[in-house]
Amino acid sequence: MPGTCVVGLQWGDEAKGKVVDLLTGRHEVVVRYQGGANAGHTVVAGGQTYKLSLIPSGILSPNVQCVVTGGVVVNPQSILSEIDHLTARGVHVGTNLMISDRAHIIFPWHLEEERVEAAFQTNGEAIGTTMRGIGPCYRDKAGRSYAIRLGDLYRPAFRDRVESVARHKNQKLRAISAVGSFQDFDAALIAADYARYAERLKPFVADTTEYLLTALEAGRPVLFEGAQGALLDLDHGTFPYVTSSNSSGVGISGGAGVPGRYLNQVIGVAKAYSTRVGGGPFPTEQDNEIGEGIRQRGREFGTVTGRPRRCGWFDAVAVRYTARLSGIDSLAVMLLDVLSELREIKICTAYEIDGQRVTRFPSHIDELRRAVPVYETLPGWRQEITGVRRAADLPEAAKHYLARLSEIIGRPVQIISVGPDREQTIFADAPT
Repeated sequence: MPGTCVVGLQWGDEAKGKVVDLLTGRHEVVVRYQGGANAGHTVVAGGQTYKLSLIPSGILSPNVQCVVTGGVVVNPQSILSEIDHLTARGVHVGTNLMISDRAHIIFPWHLEEERVEAAFQTNGEAIGTTMRGIGPCYRDKAGRSYAIRLGDLYRPAFRDRVESVARHKNQKLRAISAVGSFQDFDAALIAADYARYAERLKPFVADTTEYLLTALEAGRPVLFEGAQGALLDLDHGTFPYVTSSNSSGVGISGGAGVPGRYLNQVIGVAKAYSTRVGGGPFPTEQDNEIGEGIRQRGREFGTVTGRPRRCGWFDAVAVRYTARLSGIDSLAVMLLDVLSELREIKICTAYEIDGQRVTRFPSHIDELRRAVPVYETLPGWRQEITGVRRAADLPEAAKHYLARLSEIIGRPVQIISVGPDREQTIFADAPT
């Protein structure tokens, strides 16, 4: 079975891009299968930092085919800007990139819908949108009537389709916008702009489902790159403070069009602590000097938005749940070095909800809001580890911390990251 998948186990931002980059050399194809430009991956290689949103991290490796599947929603401007930025930095982007003709396209009305609707909050707490039109585009995809896919941009009826959808969106936005705050979309202008985008994207457009099925049937090694994190999964995350797609391991088949039988390994990625962006309950959050220290040392600011991330202790209840949900085989523990200055480190091993101790992750947001973390305290190692390259050379306290995480979650730790660069990585066993 040639398929490997990298999945985030928290609320996103787990440094999945680095893990994908490390594993890319052992694969011929790297696949992005869900999400949109709301997901950012940062890869540091050779002292250079690359920030990617839509294009798979494998683009930095020569001779690797990168694939963006139909499960992704694409803003043509965003992906063209990303291509131009990479090209300007000397990264080759050509036949090594394929974009599915089934991918749904983000239009200006999606961004405007999100802007207008952002005023409506859940219990006074923002859901956490990046204002990039991702949610409205997925909503149109599910509703079907007003959805436009990349392949549609090359059809004779494309301009008529844009005019029809724009007419509906203009009526809707006029109705819900404040008086005088909305200007109708010019369908002809939008169609002309997107026709130009389509022309530039044409060399990359393909039937990626056919390509991936053929590659996997031929035994070619394929690496699937998840976006965001499993706790943001639309169906299985902390709803409604979630993303608009299935960001856990259960989304691989639907997003990529690949049956689960082709996956032989799933690696779950988690930070050595917890972070979250936007609203929603966060039981282990440390809104204090500990949390601020983690934020500053870990540079916990959004790749896409620049927003400061909420920081807290490792939540093993949540990660044990997402590890099971995503069917992971092993763990990658990232940013372990960020904890090096702490005298003691805490792990949440259970919750107390309404006076009862539980180790299951709640299915409803109200229960999670009432969850009080039960902590286990471990000693810190109080020494720099960014130069360590072997697991055996880690401080004893750091080794004990990793062993305890593995024990609670029930999966072995395979990868340990002690810094942002490729070389600052320890493989506890041989990577596959």
